[in-house]
Amino acid sequence: MATFTIVAGARPNFMKIAPIIHQFIKKQQEGIDVNFRLVHTGQHYDKKMSGDFFEQLNIPEPHANLGGGGGTQAEQTAAIMVAFEKELLENRPDLVLVVGDVTSTLACSIAAKKLQIDVAHVEGGIRSGDLTMPEEINRMVTDSITDHFFTTSEIANSNLRKGGFAEEKIHYVGNTMIDTLMAQMPRFQKPEGEIFENLVAGEYFVMTMHRPANVDQEHKLKAMIDAILEGTKGLPILFPVHPRTAKNLQAIGIDAPNLHLCDPLGYLEFNYLVKNAKGVITDSGGITEEASVMNVPCITLRDNTERAETIHLGTNELVGTDPAKLKPYLEKIMKGEWKQYQGIPLWDGKTSARIVDILIDSYPAN
Repeated sequence: MATFTIVAGARPNFMKIAPIIHQFIKKQQEGIDVNFRLVHTGQHYDKKMSGDFFEQLNIPEPHANLGGGGGTQAEQTAAIMVAFEKELLENRPDLVLVVGDVTSTLACSIAAKKLQIDVAHVEGGIRSGDLTMPEEINRMVTDSITDHFFTTSEIANSNLRKGGFAEEKIHYVGNTMIDTLMAQMPRFQKPEGEIFENLVAGEYFVMTMHRPANVDQEHKLKAMIDAILEGTKGLPILFPVHPRTAKNLQAIGIDAPNLHLCDPLGYLEFNYLVKNAKGVITDSGGITEEASVMNVPCITLRDNTERAETIHLGTNELVGTDPAKLKPYLEKIMKGEWKQYQGIPLWDGKTSARIVDILIDSYPAN
């Protein structure tokens, strides 16, 4: 029986692995001789950042939780590697499947390869070119030792070819996060709480910020939020606050009646807000993908992106980290003059089925 270990550790991972797990379960129900183990590294370990996603996305309880959360990036990487090596020695699979670009992705791919276990990288090949971002280092190192790349776009394929990776390793399959989005859209639900009660669809903004370039310097964070408040003309702004951002927001003491801060939301609640928003302002990569497919205007507060297809074919615009550049983009959203979603190839809700078929073909039952 072929066995695959699926790794997840942080909030962005969970929506990427959910449909893959559902496909494996479907294959088992069809009588295919395949087995999987789900390993949660514990990188995100509080309920809002982890537990709610397992419940909402119908992900089964992990077979193992490595408890690798907390500490510096080096400490976290080391803790996950040590724990994951032990997991692999006790439960050796045919292949380890990692997703995205978080610390867990890097740590688990290294531990697997050092034990001569094949690695598949879901979302392989994407690049921002920005080595100040820990995620870019995670992508590059993981891809350098990967056996199977499951890619989201032709841009990712091109990056891998330029890197000298063999064509037979590159599998252009689409985006598993969009599988989850399409499957869960009918279940989206308005968040509970006073600040959400009187929202009018198309008459509010959703904002997320957590990148150090935006939130670590108080004066810069204040200038950015002031520019957003000015450009959104008093419309409500819903801001689920990442833990690292909350501390700095307290220090700058911004008080605006239309800026509504809240705790991180569950998947179904957050995407309900995005789907019905006038626009999204973010420095996240994944949200730009979801906003594009839902045809919601999206502004990215970064100087680069690893998801260029969301700009070429989606609803995303790369504005940068200078607050002074925001005004014309917000004006365009306010006037209803934003570009429309053009459709991104293979972002069709069937990516996970393609991945699991390739894995089963590549690793037939022993």
